[in-house]
Parts: sequence; structure tokens; C-alpha cells
Amino acid sequence: MIQAGAWIARLSLDAADGEAFDAWLAADPANAAAYRRALSLWHEFGARAGDVLAELPDTDLEMPAAPVVTLVPRAARRSVASGWWVGAGGAALAAGLALAVMPNVFTQPTVQTFTTAKGQHQHVALADGTGIDLDAETKISVTMSGSERRVALAEGQAIFDVVHDEKRPFTVHAGGRVVRDVGTQFDVRKRGADVTVTVAKGRVEISSEGGATLSRAIVLDPGQRVEIAPSGAAQMSLVDPAETFAWRAGRLVYRDRPLDEVVADLNRQFVEQTQISDPELGKTPITGVVVLDNPRAVMARLSLMLPIRTVVSDKGLTLLRK
Repeated sequence: MIQAGAWIARLSLDAADGEAFDAWLAADPANAAAYRRALSLWHEFGARAGDVLAELPDTDLEMPAAPVVTLVPRAARRSVASGWWVGAGGAALAAGLALAVMPNVFTQPTVQTFTTAKGQHQHVALADGTGIDLDAETKISVTMSGSERRVALAEGQAIFDVVHDEKRPFTVHAGGRVVRDVGTQFDVRKRGADVTVTVAKGRVEISSEGGATLSRAIVLDPGQRVEIAPSGAAQMSLVDPAETFAWRAGRLVYRDRPLDEVVADLNRQFVEQTQISDPELGKTPITGVVVLDNPRAVMARLSLMLPIRTVVSDKGLTLLRK
């Protein structure tokens, strides 16, 4: 029963955890029975938590909203978790189970960190159904609790496809900015101190935290983007979200962006690095679609669009004027 309660206490499972959970279920038929019993007790407790607490002596324990327990959606797990009910007295027993077996649910949230390297993308499926796609060289920390869902974007770019939950707001914290979901799909990019937010579906609200300042909260609707400088200056624009999201499909779309920005993006996508010999050359504007197959092919195609040529060295690729 203790092990069954520990599995329920986990608010999310990654692929490795899912395989371990399946192995635990298969090891002994009693494990599945224990899990069904623990899960039904937990659901009963969640439904009657207020009544249970009213019967307990006064305590300093703060009760968060009943957590939603979602496991990796495989048929074997769903069959274990469905169709069970607890009779009279279940709530009191569940209270004891919750306090004795699952103290972490009440005392601290679940925190996970995800990091991608050069040229690496990653899809993260959260327990609430929210999906996050990480671009190359991105680091996020995800905090899940009964009262909030919080993502800290330390660096990089990510697309968030959020399942809205009024009781558990979803926020992304990046560069002193707070992006609050209102049921939406959006992209957040933090490179250096600049933060860019693009909305594809729904709506987000952007505000400040700590010492960062915005003159007012910013609300974005689908097809809108805001670029926020460290000073708090915000530049709004209308965009095609599909272009912003194209990196997920191996393409980068640019409209009048400088060559040095393009090269910086490419250096995150490829291990072989490219440098620009002349800073003035880096200011050359580019409009077009870059297919991310390999760096040498990319530079060969760019040389057809721009007055540049590529030199190969032991350090990688160097761009020169033609």
C-alpha cells in the first residue's frame, strides 16, 4: 500500500518512470489491487477533503486544492485506475493515507527540469495534458502543485500548448516577465535579456515581476507578438504564428532580420559553428525560409540570396563578402 501511495503522489511521469510503473504492476498481481485501492481512497479524499479537515483538530497544515493525478496514458494504466469506489469511512482512511504516505503533496510541489543541447529538440507532456516543445539550447523548470503550474524559462525558446484550468493558473516566467495563460497556444523566446511572446490560439497576459518594469500589463490575442527589451520597452506587431512555430518542423522563417541574428539561431541548431568575418556584413537583412538540414547546405543556399561566400576551416564555417 505504501508503494501504491507513492506512485499516486507523483503528479507526472516521464517515459522512464512509466516503464518502471508498468514493471511494478506486472511484478505482483497484488500491486495492481493495492494501486486501485489507494487511488480510489485518494479520489474519495479529494472529493471530501473539506469534511475530513473539519473533523480534525486545528493545525497549521495548509491544504492545497486536491491535485489532479494523471499518469502516462497507456491502456494498462487506465484499466487499473478506472471503475472503483470506496464505501463509508473511506474519506477518513484517505486522510490518514494522504498524511502518512504522501506528505510531499502537501508540503512541497513537484519540480522537474528539462534542458536541450545544440541541435536538440524535446517534447514534454505534463500531467495535466499540457504540451511543451523545447527548441535547441533551452532550459526550463516546471513546478506543479495543487494550486499552480509554473514554468521558469532560464534561456531559450519553447512552444506551450496549455490545457486551461481556472483553479491552477499556468504561468511562464522569463527575464522578469510573467506570461499568464488564458487557455492558449503560444511561443516564448528568451535570448539574453530580451523576451518575445507570440500567440497562436487563445490569449495571454504579460506582466512584470521583481525589479523588471512594464508600464502596463500586455494582453495578446492570436496573431500578435510582443518583443520586450530589458528596459521594459515593448514593441507589438501582427504576425503569422505558423512562421514563429516553424522551428518545430525544422524551418526558420525570417522577415527583414539581420544576418548575425540568423547565424546565431543556426549556431544553436548545429554543432558545426558559423562565424561572420565582418560586423557590417552581419547587418545584412534577410527575408526567407531556412531549412535546417545541415550548416553547409544552409550557407550554400544563403550565398545564392546574399553577397556572401563560405570558407571552411578547422573552427567551422566563416562567412565573407563576395
